Amino acid sequence: MGVADRIIQHADRLTAAERRVAAIMADEPDTVAFGTVALIARKAATSGPTVVRFAVKLGYAGFVELQSDVQRELSLLLGPARERIRQQPPADLLARVAAVEEHNVRRTLSSVPAAQFDAVVARLADPARAVWVLPGDITEPVGCTLAQRLTQLRDGVTLVGGSQVVAARVLARLARGDTLVAIDIRRYESWLVELARWAVGAGAAVIAITDGPLSPLAGLAAETLTMSAEGVGPFDSMTAGIALANALVAGVAARVRTTATPRLDRIEAVWTATGALVSDPTGAVRQPPGPARRLGDGIDGRSRPTDGAGKAASARQ
Repeated sequence: MGVADRIIQHADRLTAAERRVAAIMADEPDTVAFGTVALIARKAATSGPTVVRFAVKLGYAGFVELQSDVQRELSLLLGPARERIRQQPPADLLARVAAVEEHNVRRTLSSVPAAQFDAVVARLADPARAVWVLPGDITEPVGCTLAQRLTQLRDGVTLVGGSQVVAARVLARLARGDTLVAIDIRRYESWLVELARWAVGAGAAVIAITDGPLSPLAGLAAETLTMSAEGVGPFDSMTAGIALANALVAGVAARVRTTATPRLDRIEAVWTATGALVSDPTGAVRQPPGPARRLGDGIDGRSRPTDGAGKAASARQ
């Protein structure tokens, strides 16, 4: 069990001072990995014995053992894809992927307390608060899923992407009381963390979707949702993050059903009127216009020859 898992497991038992130590671990894992008890105590505005008690409460023999675990976890964050690509892949790759992804989803969704889930959903569903979704490069699928589906349920949702300059320009419209959903995992993009920090200073509430309380985003967030991103290959998995986004959207939909229903009806009506989708709401498949339609005019659905070669072939039959 990693340090982050231990903090999550014992979070309810931590005192206020011990929570400040946990916050130092989230904001400055390098300090914990290579600093002294006295340095961490000073940064957390507490005492050395409190830091030691914090380590013991997490199940370690003492601070040295906790520090060793943090150092080990930090070492795994350095070039993980570069290191993992050198590992021998499992013999039954599909079975291994299935097992890991199931574990990711179960661990992610089961780690969210019901009260916290309701609090996050309430913020995302509040029409008085604009929602800004800020994913990192690797977590972009999670951010796109969350933002694209929320925009179908309510106004005031913006997906923030592009370079740091573009993202900062978009977020310049953020107002006090808005909600920023910051999504990133190890190794954490520094510009994203800095924009989240700026948003807090601007009066926004940050909801972090990240990989644990050691994430620098967790130290900035009003609410932190933890996603498991273990990958079988060289890259981290976004499957559980997308499942978490789907769960949040489902929660928002339940809250805004009265206003979202006519909104979805209008969206569907426009799609139908403009032929935007291949199948209509009844499930019937539209025949595409133009040459593709003519090629499919045969009774059995196969193309019917219409050129000279086709006539010659018919004559020979």
